[in-house]
This record gives sequence, structure tokens and C-alpha cells, in this order.
Amino acid sequence: MFATGFFRWSYANLLKPVLFRMDPEYVHDTFVRIGAWLGKGDWSRSLTAAFFRYEDPSLVQEVCGIRFPNPVGLPAGFDKNARMTGIIPAVGFGFEEIGSVTGEPCAGNPKPRLWRLPKSRALMVHYGLMNDGCEAVAARLKGQRFTIPIGVSVAKTNSPATVDMQAGVADYVKAMRTFVEAGVGDFTVVNISCPNAFGGEPYADSERLDVLLGGIDAVVTAKPIFVKIAADTTMDQLDAILDVLGRHRVDGLVISNLTKRFDAASVDAGEITPDMKGGIGGKPVQTLADDLISHAYRKAGSRYAIIGVGGVFTADDAYEKIRRGASLVQLVTGMIFEGPQIISDINRGIAERLQRDGFATVKDAVGSAHR
Repeated sequence: MFATGFFRWSYANLLKPVLFRMDPEYVHDTFVRIGAWLGKGDWSRSLTAAFFRYEDPSLVQEVCGIRFPNPVGLPAGFDKNARMTGIIPAVGFGFEEIGSVTGEPCAGNPKPRLWRLPKSRALMVHYGLMNDGCEAVAARLKGQRFTIPIGVSVAKTNSPATVDMQAGVADYVKAMRTFVEAGVGDFTVVNISCPNAFGGEPYADSERLDVLLGGIDAVVTAKPIFVKIAADTTMDQLDAILDVLGRHRVDGLVISNLTKRFDAASVDAGEITPDMKGGIGGKPVQTLADDLISHAYRKAGSRYAIIGVGGVFTADDAYEKIRRGASLVQLVTGMIFEGPQIISDINRGIAERLQRDGFATVKDAVGSAHR
């Protein structure tokens, strides 16, 4: 408790004021390099874990046949090229999702492509699926052993060459098959929700999604498959997506990605400047994601495991997603705004809330808001 309190104060009062004066993508890249270096040494991993990691038996659960030491994970979009897999468990995360990784290497959209919105407690993101490509990332991870589950998020390459539906499907399938054949990853996330690439989000359409998942079905794997949907998905669209999922080999949903509702009440309009483009992550996504989680859980129950992401800054935020139906949660914007100790703070807070409400494990609390 003292250690996390010290880091909380230090980040808020010393480090954050400096970092938030610097270019956000430069800061992100610097921390990726530092994290990659820290992850290489036993001593650095152990020291980091001593300061940050929190463990409690009530947080352990099995989801889709995979053991998760705690329900708080890092979503795709942060460790795009799987450079930080060594240090992420020591910081306290219970799982990590790398990527999104595409069939071909992708430079992403032109800079600037990342902005902070402090008053909205949000980020504006326009990376455009920047990554080294499936072959390079799979080769980087092949043969490694991990202490937490690793998910691989796959998407279609951000290029005019993948706008054609069949070409896009082939790109997704190539990315997924490359990781499956390399034996990398505990589960796959099919990302149909990136708003920052050529062609938009074509596979959010139920007919196109049906074609995409037909291609994914052809990849032989026993590992779970999740589909990641957009924050701006309507309930009718979600119903159509659930109907399509029922015809394919899909085990879960990741809810949700960025929002493009710049005029939402939770977004401070004064922070949006003409040069900004992309999608918004952080607090403005929270209610959108929570409502989608509730709807999916009420419609499908335990048929699909749900990973809830969007606006998680506190244990109450994470616990609300769990109560609405998410077995697991993810966060990144909260960590950027509050500091890395937030992961242990949230895990400790979830354990306390489980005990308060009479639940022995996280699994017992999943969907409890609907009972």
C-alpha cells in the first residue's frame, strides 16, 4: 500500500506534469523502449513486481479454458509490436493483448496521430494500425514462454489493397494463420472496429462479418477467438453481430474500441482542434462500453465471454463492467493519466468489493447486476 501510494503521488506531482508537456507519441515510444529493456532481466522484472503486482485468490479465474491470475489486462494498441511482454506481468496485468497485427507491415497514418485530452480524461488516436506485420511479430515471440495469457489482435492491413472484401478477409486470415502456425498466443481477437484505416469498419456490417468469420473458421486452432466491436455500435447492430457469431466458431467479445462521437457530453469541445482526427479512448467510451456489455450479456448470457474496455480509471469502473457481464477488463488511458500503480490499485479494489458483496471469486460477480 505504501509503495503504490508513493508511486501515485510521484506520478501525479512529479512525472506526469513533465510527460504531459511532451509529444505523446514520443513519450509512448520511450516507455515502450524502457519496458522492453526492463523485461529482459530477472532482477528488473522481480523488482518491478515487488513494487507493483498485487495477488489475491479471489481474482483468479478460468475463462474459455485459460487461467487468468487477475481480470485486469492491457488492450491492443499499446504494445503494438509485442516489445513489452516481459515486463507487463510484473507491472501487475493479468493478461496482455498485443497488436493489432496485420497481414503486411504497416507504417500507419502520418504524424501527428496521438493527442491527449486532459479535461475529457481521454486520448485521440489516429495511428492507423501501425505494426511490423504478422511475420515479424510472430517470429519475435515464437518459442517464448509467458507467465500471463497473451492475446493476439489481428486486423486487415491499412492499405487500399485490402479495401476489397475478399482481399481484406485474406489479410486477416494470413495474420491469424501466421500466429497459429508459430504457436504464439493463447487467444485471438479479430478486430473489426479500427476507425482509422482505409475502408473504415466494413466488417462491422453483419453480412461482411459473416464472410470474414467464414474465412477465420478455416484456420485450424483450438484456441479461443474473440471479436472486438466499436464503441459506437448500436444495440440493433450488436444484435445482428450476435446473430452472425452464433454461426461461427467464436468464444467471446471485446467491448469496445474507440468512439468517433466528438460531440458527446463527456468530451470537452474546447479540446478538439482542427488538426485532430481519429477516435477517442478513455472516459468518453465508458458509458458506451458499459451499455453494450449489459446488452450483450442479457442477450447471450454465458454463451460468450466478454472483455470490457473503455474508461477504466478506478476499481469501481472495472467492477461495474464485471457486474454488467464482463469476465475480464482492460485499460490503457487510465494508466497514462493516473500512473502504472493503477493496475494494483484496481486489482486490490476489485478483491475488496468481491469480499464486501459476498462473492468468493470474480466469476461469481460476473453479470450480478442483472440478477
